[in-house]
Amino acid sequence: MADQPLTSRGVATRGRIIDVATQEFAEHGIAGARIERIVAAARTNKAQLYAYFGSKEGLFDAIFHGSLERIMNVVPIDAGDLADWAVRLYDEYLRRPDLIRLATWARLERRPAGHLVEEAGRLDDGKLRAIAEAQAAGLVRPGDPFDVMAMVIAMSMAWSPVSNVYAATADEPQELHDRRRALLRESVRRAVTTG
Repeated sequence: MADQPLTSRGVATRGRIIDVATQEFAEHGIAGARIERIVAAARTNKAQLYAYFGSKEGLFDAIFHGSLERIMNVVPIDAGDLADWAVRLYDEYLRRPDLIRLATWARLERRPAGHLVEEAGRLDDGKLRAIAEAQAAGLVRPGDPFDVMAMVIAMSMAWSPVSNVYAATADEPQELHDRRRALLRESVRRAVTTG
Protein backbone atom coordinates (compact mmCIF):
# COMPACT_ATOMS: atom_id res chain seq x y z
CA MET A 1 0.00 0.00 0.00
CA ALA A 2 2.94 2.32 0.54
CA ASP A 3 3.42 2.49 -3.24
CA GLN A 4 -0.18 3.47 -3.88
CA PRO A 5 -1.46 6.98 -3.28
CA LEU A 6 -3.63 7.23 -0.18
CA THR A 7 -7.18 8.47 -0.36
CA SER A 8 -8.11 11.37 1.92
CA ARG A 9 -9.73 8.81 4.21
CA GLY A 10 -6.55 6.71 4.12
CA VAL A 11 -4.44 9.76 4.94
CA ALA A 12 -6.69 10.50 7.92
CA THR A 13 -6.52 6.89 9.14
CA ARG A 14 -2.75 6.76 8.75
CA GLY A 15 -2.46 10.06 10.63
CA ARG A 16 -4.62 8.79 13.49
CA ILE A 17 -2.48 5.65 13.73
CA ILE A 18 0.70 7.73 13.89
CA ASP A 19 -0.72 10.10 16.50
CA VAL A 20 -1.98 7.31 18.74
CA ALA A 21 1.09 5.12 18.25
CA THR A 22 3.44 8.01 19.04
CA GLN A 23 1.87 8.31 22.48
CA GLU A 24 1.73 4.53 22.94
CA PHE A 25 5.42 4.04 22.10
CA ALA A 26 6.47 7.10 24.12
CA GLU A 27 4.66 5.78 27.17
CA HIS A 28 5.32 2.04 26.91
CA GLY A 29 8.36 1.60 24.67
CA ILE A 30 8.65 -0.77 21.75
CA ALA A 31 8.20 -3.98 23.70
CA GLY A 32 5.41 -2.62 25.89
CA ALA A 33 3.36 -0.95 23.16
CA ARG A 34 0.26 -2.88 22.17
CA ILE A 35 -1.14 -2.92 18.65
CA GLU A 36 -4.59 -3.67 20.09
CA ARG A 37 -4.58 -0.40 22.05
CA ILE A 38 -3.31 1.53 19.04
CA VAL A 39 -5.94 0.28 16.60
CA ALA A 40 -8.74 0.73 19.14
CA ALA A 41 -7.77 4.33 19.91
CA ALA A 42 -7.12 5.10 16.22
CA ARG A 43 -10.53 3.64 15.26
CA THR A 44 -9.05 1.25 12.70
CA ASN A 45 -7.99 -2.41 12.55
CA LYS A 46 -4.80 -4.45 12.53
CA ALA A 47 -5.05 -5.20 8.81
CA GLN A 48 -5.07 -1.49 8.01
CA LEU A 49 -2.16 -0.77 10.35
CA TYR A 50 -0.08 -3.58 8.88
CA ALA A 51 -0.96 -2.48 5.33
CA TYR A 52 0.52 0.95 6.07
CA PHE A 53 3.50 -0.02 8.22
CA GLY A 54 4.17 -3.75 7.75
CA SER A 55 4.77 -4.51 11.42
CA LYS A 56 4.92 -3.04 14.90
CA GLU A 57 8.63 -2.38 14.35
CA GLY A 58 7.88 -0.71 11.01
CA LEU A 59 5.37 1.54 12.75
CA PHE A 60 7.91 2.49 15.42
CA ASP A 61 10.53 3.17 12.74
CA ALA A 62 8.16 5.46 10.83
CA ILE A 63 7.34 7.40 13.99
CA PHE A 64 10.90 7.52 15.29
CA HIS A 65 12.44 8.67 12.00
CA GLY A 66 9.66 11.21 11.65
CA SER A 67 10.47 12.55 15.11
CA LEU A 68 14.16 12.90 14.22
CA GLU A 69 13.30 14.80 11.06
CA ARG A 70 10.87 16.99 12.99
CA ILE A 71 13.55 18.04 15.47
CA MET A 72 16.01 18.75 12.65
CA ASN A 73 13.44 20.86 10.79
CA VAL A 74 11.88 22.62 13.78
CA VAL A 75 15.20 23.20 15.55
CA PRO A 76 17.82 23.65 12.82
CA ILE A 77 21.38 24.06 14.03
CA ASP A 78 23.03 27.46 14.16
CA ALA A 79 26.68 26.58 14.67
CA GLY A 80 27.50 30.25 15.05
CA ASP A 81 25.26 30.30 18.13
CA LEU A 82 25.25 26.82 19.64
CA ALA A 83 24.00 28.27 22.93
CA ASP A 84 20.80 29.44 21.23
CA TRP A 85 20.47 26.05 19.51
CA ALA A 86 20.66 24.34 22.91
CA VAL A 87 17.91 26.60 24.28
CA ARG A 88 15.70 25.92 21.25
CA LEU A 89 16.21 22.17 21.81
CA TYR A 90 15.23 22.63 25.47
CA ASP A 91 12.04 24.37 24.34
CA GLU A 92 11.23 21.61 21.84
CA TYR A 93 11.59 18.97 24.56
CA LEU A 94 9.05 20.95 26.61
CA ARG A 95 6.65 21.17 23.64
CA ARG A 96 7.05 17.56 22.55
CA PRO A 97 8.29 15.36 25.41
CA ASP A 98 7.11 12.31 23.47
CA LEU A 99 9.86 12.83 20.88
CA ILE A 100 12.69 12.56 23.40
CA ARG A 101 11.01 9.58 25.05
CA LEU A 102 10.94 7.79 21.68
CA ALA A 103 14.68 8.33 21.32
CA THR A 104 15.22 6.97 24.82
CA TRP A 105 13.22 3.82 24.08
CA ALA A 106 15.21 3.34 20.87
CA ARG A 107 18.41 3.62 22.91
CA LEU A 108 17.20 1.21 25.60
CA GLU A 109 15.58 -1.40 23.38
CA ARG A 110 17.53 -1.24 20.13
CA ARG A 111 20.95 0.39 20.23
CA PRO A 112 22.46 0.48 23.73
CA ALA A 113 25.85 1.59 22.35
CA GLY A 114 27.19 3.65 19.49
CA HIS A 115 25.08 5.94 17.33
CA LEU A 116 21.37 6.06 18.10
CA VAL A 117 20.49 5.37 14.46
CA GLU A 118 22.39 3.52 11.78
CA GLU A 119 22.18 6.43 9.36
CA ALA A 120 23.61 8.85 11.95
CA GLY A 121 26.15 10.13 9.45
CA ARG A 122 23.45 11.13 7.00
CA LEU A 123 21.40 12.79 9.74
CA ASP A 124 24.36 14.57 11.33
CA ASP A 125 26.37 15.55 8.24
CA GLY A 126 24.87 19.03 7.95
CA LYS A 127 25.25 19.73 11.66
CA LEU A 128 28.83 18.48 11.71
CA ARG A 129 29.74 20.53 8.63
CA ALA A 130 28.22 23.62 10.23
CA ILE A 131 30.18 23.08 13.44
CA ALA A 132 33.42 22.47 11.50
CA GLU A 133 32.87 25.68 9.55
CA ALA A 134 32.24 27.59 12.78
CA GLN A 135 35.44 26.08 14.17
CA ALA A 136 37.37 27.13 11.06
CA ALA A 137 35.96 30.66 11.48
CA GLY A 138 37.19 30.70 15.08
CA LEU A 139 33.68 30.81 16.60
CA VAL A 140 33.66 27.34 18.17
CA ARG A 141 36.44 25.72 20.15
CA PRO A 142 38.61 23.17 18.30
CA GLY A 143 37.93 19.46 18.62
CA ASP A 144 35.89 16.74 17.03
CA PRO A 145 32.69 18.38 15.70
CA PHE A 146 30.71 15.28 16.71
CA ASP A 147 31.87 15.57 20.31
CA VAL A 148 30.95 19.26 20.37
CA MET A 149 27.49 18.47 18.98
CA ALA A 150 26.97 15.59 21.43
CA MET A 151 27.93 17.78 24.39
CA VAL A 152 25.58 20.61 23.38
CA ILE A 153 22.69 18.16 22.89
CA ALA A 154 23.42 16.54 26.26
CA MET A 155 23.43 19.92 27.96
CA SER A 156 20.11 20.81 26.31
CA MET A 157 18.63 17.64 27.81
CA ALA A 158 19.54 18.52 31.41
CA TRP A 159 15.86 19.01 32.33
CA SER A 160 14.32 16.89 29.57
CA PRO A 161 11.65 14.23 30.16
CA VAL A 162 14.40 11.61 30.39
CA SER A 163 16.65 13.46 32.82
CA ASN A 164 17.81 11.29 35.69
CA VAL A 165 17.86 14.39 37.89
CA TYR A 166 14.71 16.42 37.13
CA ALA A 167 12.19 16.30 34.30
CA ALA A 168 10.73 19.72 33.51
CA THR A 169 7.28 20.24 32.02
CA ALA A 170 5.71 23.04 30.03
CA ASP A 171 3.29 23.58 32.94
CA GLU A 172 5.98 24.98 35.21
CA PRO A 173 6.21 28.77 35.75
CA GLN A 174 7.71 30.77 32.89
CA GLU A 175 10.29 32.39 35.17
CA LEU A 176 11.65 28.93 36.03
CA HIS A 177 12.10 28.14 32.33
CA ASP A 178 13.67 31.54 31.74
CA ARG A 179 16.17 30.90 34.54
CA ARG A 180 17.06 27.48 33.07
CA ARG A 181 17.37 28.93 29.57
CA ALA A 182 19.76 31.60 30.83
CA LEU A 183 21.89 29.03 32.66
CA LEU A 184 21.89 26.69 29.66
CA ARG A 185 22.76 29.50 27.23
CA GLU A 186 25.64 30.72 29.38
CA SER A 187 26.95 27.21 30.11
CA VAL A 188 26.97 26.19 26.45
CA ARG A 189 28.50 29.51 25.43
CA ARG A 190 31.34 29.03 27.92
CA ALA A 191 31.82 25.38 26.99
CA VAL A 192 32.00 25.67 23.21
CA THR A 193 32.80 29.19 22.08
CA THR A 194 36.27 30.60 21.71
CA GLY A 195 37.60 33.66 23.48
